[in-house]
Amino acid sequence: MRNVALFHSVLGARAGVHDAADRLRSEGHDVTVVDQYDGRIFDSYDEAIEFAEAVGYPALMSIAAQAVEHLPDGFIAGGFSNGGGMAEYVATQRVVSGVLMLSGALDLSMLGVETWPAQVPAQIHYALDDPFRSQTEIDAVAQLVRAAGAVVEVFDYPGAGHLFTDSSLPAEFDAESTELLWSRVLPFCASPPA
Repeated sequence: MRNVALFHSVLGARAGVHDAADRLRSEGHDVTVVDQYDGRIFDSYDEAIEFAEAVGYPALMSIAAQAVEHLPDGFIAGGFSNGGGMAEYVATQRVVSGVLMLSGALDLSMLGVETWPAQVPAQIHYALDDPFRSQTEIDAVAQLVRAAGAVVEVFDYPGAGHLFTDSSLPAEFDAESTELLWSRVLPFCASPPA
C-alpha cells in the first residue's frame, strides 16, 4: 500500500479524478485528491484555462505543495493534464517514490526547476493526437528523468482525447485505452521501478 496524491486537470476535480482515486483505493492505496479549485469544475477548456490563469500558476503550485504536507515521504505524485505538472512540481519539493503524468508533462523550466529529483521514476501517458500534447515537452521531461538516474516510461495511446480516462467526458473518453493505462499505472504504484 502506498500513499498517492492525485492532482486534477485544468477542468477541476471532475468525476474522472475521483474514479481514478477509487480505482487506486480498490488496490489498497491511500489516495488524497487535491482540489486546487475548492470544488469548482469546468466543462470548457477555454473557461478553465482563463480561471487557472486568473488564480495564477505560482498560487496553484503553492496550493499543491501545501495540500501534501500531511503525507509522509515516499508518496506517489500523480496528475491529469495540468495536474501532471503539479505532480512534477511537488516531486521537486518533497521526497516521492514516483511520478505519474497523465496527459500532462511540463518542461521543468516552466515550473522554475532545473533538475529532476535523483532516482525518482516516472510514467508519462498521452493520446497520440491529444491537441494539448507537446512532444518537445515530453522529450524534455523524459531526458531530465533519465539524467537523474531514474527510469521513465512513455506510453502513447490512439485517439485525440485529452482526458481519455474520464468517462464524464464522452467526447474524449476511450474505454480500451483507459484499461490499458491502468494496466500500466497499477503495477507502477504497487512498486515503482528502481
